[in-house]
Amino acid sequence: MPIVNIQLLEGRSEEKVKEVIQNVTETVCHTLEVKKESVRVIVTEIPKTHWGIGGVSVSDIPGR
Repeated sequence: MPIVNIQLLEGRSEEKVKEVIQNVTETVCHTLEVKKESVRVIVTEIPKTHWGIGGVSVSDIPGR
């Protein structure tokens, strides 16, 4: 049973999260030749205050 963990910055719409789950599932099924019922996709949204780039919180980076 393939399990895919995806971490994203918070802020994407519910529709986009569902779309990425569907697309990742299709790719895993095609690549590994497994049924989609066996694929698990876990999406974790991280607050911008909890994500750092270059020692700076993303919430402090203009335009992010």
